[in-house]
Amino acid sequence: MNPPRDIRIQGIPDSVPEDIAAVCRSRFSLAVNKLLDETGIEDIKITVGTALEKDSSQNGQNSIQKKSDRDLSPEKPTKRYKAQQPLFTFEQLVIPEKVREDLLLAVDLIRLESQVFDKWGLRKIEPFPRTALNFHGKPGTGKTLAAHAIASKINRPILVASYAQIESMYHGEGPKNVEAIFLAAEQQNALLFIDEADSLLSKRLTNVTQGSEQAINSMRSQLLICLERFRGVVIFSTNLVENYDKAFETRVRNIYFPMPDETCRREIWQRHLVKELPQAEDVSLEKLAQVEDVCGRDIKNAVIDAAMRAARQGKEELTLSELLESINSIKKARINVTPESRPLTPEEKEEAEKKIKEALAKKKQEGTS
Repeated sequence: MNPPRDIRIQGIPDSVPEDIAAVCRSRFSLAVNKLLDETGIEDIKITVGTALEKDSSQNGQNSIQKKSDRDLSPEKPTKRYKAQQPLFTFEQLVIPEKVREDLLLAVDLIRLESQVFDKWGLRKIEPFPRTALNFHGKPGTGKTLAAHAIASKINRPILVASYAQIESMYHGEGPKNVEAIFLAAEQQNALLFIDEADSLLSKRLTNVTQGSEQAINSMRSQLLICLERFRGVVIFSTNLVENYDKAFETRVRNIYFPMPDETCRREIWQRHLVKELPQAEDVSLEKLAQVEDVCGRDIKNAVIDAAMRAARQGKEELTLSELLESINSIKKARINVTPESRPLTPEEKEEAEKKIKEALAKKKQEGTS
């Protein structure tokens, strides 16, 4: 069996629904792969149409075809995505040792790619080696910082994108944006970091009834295609995903970021209470670290809030009580999203409707028996 090829299919009009277009592209791809396998041809360009191509003196292909090809190409939106230099290093990470070891293993996999896939020949069975990671955990636990740290460790820029940037109000634009960010990362040799990727990695919907649901499915399908042929490093960041699509589970390495334990909290407090910050003698890292269920972002905000209040009140130093008051206020103000308080996701709604239908069918069957 020959390795999968990077087959590009362009020209399907935007007016064609994305699910139909995806099926068409898939069938074309299978047919072309079969043709190349059976003939031994390496490169080929095939033109398919319902009318004869116009003479070049008559402006070549018709304007509709030109517009379609131009609109479907990911090259144009690719220019919107620019990589940047990492903002953090590995030395700035304060995480449990288990998480640190998982991250270092991922770095080694990236570093050893050439040896394993080129020198040892594994590119024959995996032509598009990639490192795909999913950082999951509560907000503020260091997922974004870790992505920047890995980029710094492997000496690459980082291209940051979020689901909000990929999603589009225009039908069919979402999948093109997904393709564009992967292409941009590959062109710039950048680590791709997709933040807020919960919606992208969730299970695809089966009972699609709305255009928005169809758009989500299309983006998820396009993401799978991009992952298969991506030559690089991609990191996803998720918070609340409870129903990952099985297709993604087998393609990404999951790394869980827990809330910091007392040891980590102490180090985070120590790093944020910088030496220039005036502190009273009663400020105790041990007592501050005893405040549970707070993350690095909470601690940073607590230090800033306490410092701002002290400056406004004309005080010359921060006290322990002021820091404790600040961190506890942040804890109390936090909105805890629980299964009882949040709205159902499209996947949960679909599952609930399925169970209701099954229960009604069972009840109806019992009534007729």
